[in-house]
Amino acid sequence: MNFKHLHYFWVTAKAGGVMRAGEQLHTTPQTLSGQIKLLEDWLGRKLFRKNGRQLELTEDGRLALGYADQIFTLGAELEAAVRQARGGPRVLNFRVGVADSVAKSVVYRLLEPALSVDEPVRLICSEGKFTDLLAQLALHRLDLVIADEPMSRRVSVKAFNHPLGSTTMSFFCTPGLKSRLQGGFPQCLNDMPMLIPGAAASVRHSLESWLARQHIQPRVIGEFDDVALMKAFGREGKGIFIAPTVLEAETVAQFGVEVIGRTRELVEEFFAVSVERRITHPCVVAITEAARKQLFSVRMARPVTEAGLKTARAPAGSAIVPVEAGS
Repeated sequence: MNFKHLHYFWVTAKAGGVMRAGEQLHTTPQTLSGQIKLLEDWLGRKLFRKNGRQLELTEDGRLALGYADQIFTLGAELEAAVRQARGGPRVLNFRVGVADSVAKSVVYRLLEPALSVDEPVRLICSEGKFTDLLAQLALHRLDLVIADEPMSRRVSVKAFNHPLGSTTMSFFCTPGLKSRLQGGFPQCLNDMPMLIPGAAASVRHSLESWLARQHIQPRVIGEFDDVALMKAFGREGKGIFIAPTVLEAETVAQFGVEVIGRTRELVEEFFAVSVERRITHPCVVAITEAARKQLFSVRMARPVTEAGLKTARAPAGSAIVPVEAGS
C-alpha cells in the first residue's frame, strides 16, 4: 500500500472535501483526486461518492477511515516516542472509550485519578456507542471502556466487567419552576414539564417504570442523548430533570437549580470494562480505587419520617429536601 495515497484520503475525509484538504496539504484538488483514485484502484473499492457538490464516505470508506485513524495516530505516537530525550520520563498512553450515554461530569470524576499516577500519562479519550467501543477494546485499540451498564455475556468479546459503583438519582429544577409545584415529592411531578434521558441511557427504563409505579404522569417535553444538553434546558426552566445524587452540589452550583427530591429506587451504575481479569494497568487501578473509596462511597443520610413523607439531609451547602416515602 502507498501510505502517501492513504494519507491524502485520510486528510480529505477529515476535511470534508478535496478543496479544504488541498489547502491543508498545499496541493491541488486535481492531484488529491488522482492520488485517492489510485488508492481506490489498488483496494478495488470506492471510498467516496458524490452527493450533490459534496463528497461523502461509502461503507468501505468509513471502514478505511477507521484503520487510517489508527495508523496515523500510532505514527504520531511513534515519532513522539523516538524523539523523546534518552533517559527522559516515559509517557504512558492511556486510551479510554466512553459510552455516549454516560454524563460527562461523571466521566471527569472517574478519569481524573488516572492523571495522578506516578508516571506521566497521556489520556486519549473517545466517545461512541457501547458496542462499537467494545469492538475497539477487543482489537486492543482501547485500554478501558467506561459505561453505565455491564458488558452482556452475549457479546463475543473477551473482556471483563469491573463495577465502579452506583448512585441514587435526584430531581432538579429552577426556583421559578419549583414555585409551581403542587404537593409533596414525588406527587408534585404530576403534569409538570420533564426532561428525560434518551432511550440509550440505562436509567431511562428505570425512570419510566418508577413513574408508572407512582401513578405519576409528567409532561415529557424533551428526550436527550446528551445529558449536558438536557441540563442546559433545565437551567433555562424548561423542565424538571434527573442527575446522579453524588453530583448534587455540583449540579446545583453549575446550573442554578434546586433539588426537589431524590429516590433510592432509581439507581445508576457505572462499570469499567477491560481485557484484564485482574486489573494491573496503573491508570485503571487508580480509577477503580478512587471510584469505590471516594466518588461512590457517599451515602444518603438516614431519612426521618414526618407527616407521611421522609426528609433527608442533602450534601453540605444544600437544603433539606423531601424524599419519597418508602424510598
